[in-house]
Amino acid sequence: MEYQSYAYGKNHWALEPDLPALFSRYWKGWGAHRGELERFGALAGGAAYRLADHVDKEARPVLVMHDLNGNRIDRVRLSPAQETLNRELAAINRAPYQGGSWHLHFALGYLLADPGLYCIQTITNATVYAIHKYAPQLAGWKEELLAGRAFGATWMTEVQGGSDLGANRVRAVPEGAVWRLYGDKYFSSGAGLTDYALVSARPEGAPAGPKGVALFLVPRLDSRGGLNYRVRRLKDKLATRAVPSGEVEFEGSEAHLVGRAEEGIYYILETLTLSRLANAAGAMGLARKAQLEALFRTEARVAFGQRLQEHPLIRRDLTDLAVRIAGGLALTFRAVAAWDEAWLLTPPYTPRYHYARLLAHLAKARTAEHGTYCTQLAMELFGGVGFVEDFAIARLAREALITPIWEGPANVQALDTLEVLFRKGAAEPFEAEFGRMLEAAGTEEARLAHSRLQKTLAHLQSLAPEEAQWQAKEALRTLADAAAVALMYDLGTERHARLAALYTRHFLAREEYPTWALGERSIWGLAQVLA
Repeated sequence: MEYQSYAYGKNHWALEPDLPALFSRYWKGWGAHRGELERFGALAGGAAYRLADHVDKEARPVLVMHDLNGNRIDRVRLSPAQETLNRELAAINRAPYQGGSWHLHFALGYLLADPGLYCIQTITNATVYAIHKYAPQLAGWKEELLAGRAFGATWMTEVQGGSDLGANRVRAVPEGAVWRLYGDKYFSSGAGLTDYALVSARPEGAPAGPKGVALFLVPRLDSRGGLNYRVRRLKDKLATRAVPSGEVEFEGSEAHLVGRAEEGIYYILETLTLSRLANAAGAMGLARKAQLEALFRTEARVAFGQRLQEHPLIRRDLTDLAVRIAGGLALTFRAVAAWDEAWLLTPPYTPRYHYARLLAHLAKARTAEHGTYCTQLAMELFGGVGFVEDFAIARLAREALITPIWEGPANVQALDTLEVLFRKGAAEPFEAEFGRMLEAAGTEEARLAHSRLQKTLAHLQSLAPEEAQWQAKEALRTLADAAAVALMYDLGTERHARLAALYTRHFLAREEYPTWALGERSIWGLAQVLA
């Protein structure tokens, strides 16, 4: 791997320029976790980085359908190294359920940044979350999941509906102390690996649409020890190969109702919010790894008589990477802070929960765009070898492509943003928080960002519903960008103030980056790389 990657073998926490400032602002007591972050940074840049590449190219999960006696088992065979790492990574999920902060979970996911490996932990985390809040009678399963002895999953997607959960057709029929599920799930991450899966299904007699969907917990083995559902096949995916994804068949599968059936859609949306934050952290983590690869590459490579980093256009691209990552991380960890304050709230929710949802929608959509752009730009900075699978950067670009799709694409995020802004009342606190930050910054760029924020909200409110939907995706970008600018100014560092000004000029004023940044290598924030 040392011949395939510049960033391999480095401690990725030690090279992190943005998170310490964000944690100082939003995570009290984070200093007590420096040692853990340092240790995990070494794993993320070392063994985990190497394993992710190995699994992607040489050791994909394989579905084993029968045992020696011909019995269906539908279990995946993993690389032994991945089995060991999966169990070790279970520690990512423990902090929030043991009195700690969500910041630690998402910081570790960001450092890991492999969508396949992190997805396994994210869907396990969502399963733990649902048990913790709404199914305490199944606490024993929660402890298995947190210990790394078992893995969870979230299976909602059906072939006829995709993101439209209201179109779900899997049926749930009560039978004594359990329920029986009938139907298929079409895109089930963790298939063949999972021990306990969260599954959406419609109880008999429930109304059509999303409010008729309930949430169930389905064990791999039924109460008699038999296989409880079948895995039809695994998907052949472009990337995220470390997590097996497949199609699952329920033929009277035993299931346990989570919470109240009539509140199922709300529980599902909570787990989706959790996963959207993980998606944002992962997208920015991929962008950071791509940036590291590009920085080392352009420092070492000579072309047209000088190192690549001495060329103005290369410096412009490296500045672009730094601006996008700093803005995306600020938005992500402000959303994490809001989630940290709201995650224990239950239906009917308070405004604080809806505000956390809003920030998660903005962060998920915008970081996915930044992440895919950054990995592709970094690949371009490598030239032709960047397109060759022998080297790490090509995989990072492939991996990032899932981030706009997972947990609802940008169109879904935009529609949900409209709903939470105006039907749930999140527009007012959003304008108040970020308007205050921008006013306090007092710069020309801050005033421009504040104006764009205010005008976008006012314009959306003035539109008919179909017109608002037509413009919602671009409005989401503007609101996310204005918030990112405000958050960078609010960090109070000279570097982040410069990044905020650059972000404003490029994304809100729609201008090229100003030339004053040409000689400002400190903006890249990685002096350790360039020393």
